[in-house]
Amino acid sequence: MLVERGLQAMNVELVSDSYAIAANYLRRSGAIPDTLVTNERLLEIIIKLLQRGEFNKIRLANKAIARFEAWSGARAA
Repeated sequence: MLVERGLQAMNVELVSDSYAIAANYLRRSGAIPDTLVTNERLLEIIIKLLQRGEFNKIRLANKAIARFEAWSGARAA
């Protein structure tokens, strides 16, 4: 899945770790369902942040959470 998006192999672990942190938080908060299915919107946000130069997994996860919640809030309104 990540290879299809053109990510380099060295970034797969960073994306995976950041996604796990963000998804865990969003599942616990009830923002996404508690399933094993990848949330494509969250993954897309993380990849875009990575492409813009964010390489710290905690900051990447936190920014992704904030953007996901803002996106979800805008959709609910």
